[in-house]
Amino acid sequence: MAKVAVLRTKPETVLEDYDRLLSLAEVERYLPLDKTVILKDNISWHFPFPSANTTPWQLEGTTLGLRARGYQDVVCVQNKTVVTDAFKGEDLNNYVPIFKRHEIPVLYNFRDSDMHWVVYEPKAKMNVLPSIYTEGIHIPDYFVGKSIVHLPTVKCHIYTTTTGAMKNAFGGLLTTKRHYTHSWIHQTLVDLLHIQKEIHTGVFAVMDGTTAGNGTGPRVMKPVQKDVILASGDQVAIDAIAAKAMGFDPMSIEYIRLAHEQGLGVGDPREIEIVGDDISGEDWQFSIGVNFHRVMGWLSWYGPTKVLQKLIFRTPLVHFTEFMSEAYHDYYRWPLKERRVYERWRQESPWGRLFDEYLEKGYLR
Repeated sequence: MAKVAVLRTKPETVLEDYDRLLSLAEVERYLPLDKTVILKDNISWHFPFPSANTTPWQLEGTTLGLRARGYQDVVCVQNKTVVTDAFKGEDLNNYVPIFKRHEIPVLYNFRDSDMHWVVYEPKAKMNVLPSIYTEGIHIPDYFVGKSIVHLPTVKCHIYTTTTGAMKNAFGGLLTTKRHYTHSWIHQTLVDLLHIQKEIHTGVFAVMDGTTAGNGTGPRVMKPVQKDVILASGDQVAIDAIAAKAMGFDPMSIEYIRLAHEQGLGVGDPREIEIVGDDISGEDWQFSIGVNFHRVMGWLSWYGPTKVLQKLIFRTPLVHFTEFMSEAYHDYYRWPLKERRVYERWRQESPWGRLFDEYLEKGYLR
């Protein structure tokens, strides 16, 4: 039976709670002490919108917990997307002081000085990646032979219903051409989990649901205070438990069901043991909703205009779609809508006030 650790937490105890969470999830079973541990944070939007990105206390609490257990060789790896700036994201989300305070080197998978993209031939039977990347599947050479800890948040996603541990591998393991996979995103996530199990010495996930994201994620959402954190060495199981808490049937979500069927983890909540605080009966009644970005995404990847994909997304015309997404999120949604939500969260939510402590002076007890 798979195991997922869950704890209810509060700002006053969150760092200690993350340490306890790692114990409940038996992190030492999954990560060898003598191997480098990659921290793979999640920057869905470089702006610090609550629930969109790894929280600073999630990053710090996980780092402290790992170091306390003897994991000294800890490195963070960042990626970029066509609409997200990694440098801006780690700065605005208050990661940089944590990197400095705990002496965590930061590498970038888009810098040749840090790592190179090499062709990888998976041993497992792939679902879709070879047909998408006919020139070969490329991964960062730095990832091979190291462990990885994913740091997603509990939130919805317009393409995959929910997003969590499995989706967090998307940015690290695929190049900036990963938009090629969007029409087959569920199968892609399963293929990536196959690859992770082959190249990493250990895979673990620590998920923050202190503020969860309801709506058209992974960027534009309604932040909801939920005060929970999760951890597991089973990437499928932690996504399933998070999805169930949000109000979705995990086995109806294709990437969870496929990963379960292909033996990569457990997606059926009936076969998952929750240790710590039991949230198995919770139903937050989250829904994806509809906005401009979701409609355009559906037309691009699933709707009748899907036949134009190669013309639009594999030619210079792709820059127009990148501009449209950037303009919608950064120049319309953030200044006119989401920034107000963020400011209200900082004033009214205990987690927003904790974020301010990191923003103003850093935070370490």
